[in-house]
Amino acid sequence: MQAKGSVFRYGDNVDTDVIIPARYLNTSNGKELAMHCMEDIDGEFVKKVKEGDIIVADKNFGCGSSREHAPLAIKESGVSCVIARTFARIFYRNSINIGLPILECPEACDGIKAGDIVSVNFSNGKITNETSGVTFQSEPFPKFMQDLIEAGGLAGYMAKKGAANS
Repeated sequence: MQAKGSVFRYGDNVDTDVIIPARYLNTSNGKELAMHCMEDIDGEFVKKVKEGDIIVADKNFGCGSSREHAPLAIKESGVSCVIARTFARIFYRNSINIGLPILECPEACDGIKAGDIVSVNFSNGKITNETSGVTFQSEPFPKFMQDLIEAGGLAGYMAKKGAANS
């Protein structure tokens, strides 16, 4: 499993209310949510984000309420991965549950700027800033988490396991 894209860079404490503002929570449709992703912190995000792009942030990304809408909006906007120094724990779990890969790697956060092209290998945890040529090492996902993400999240993973057991 790999990802490669251009970086959108954010700071500390990006909360779920700026990832997807509460005024849009009248739907759980991922495509509708994606149309408003990050608009309160970065009004240009939805106009510029492309399939495969990557978000890099500092500490406590995804803090705030525990809504699954936030990682879903990010994933449906086309973002292939979020890298941060730290994540709010419930955001971390919700992201994995919906199949959005997220990695904690403080060194990568120090060495990646907005607009850099970054590639990520989820199997071995290598994060490469293609722009600067520098590689960082994060903790790779365990096999079961890789399978869960590849299945598109927990629902897809369980459906796949159910089909295999039939």
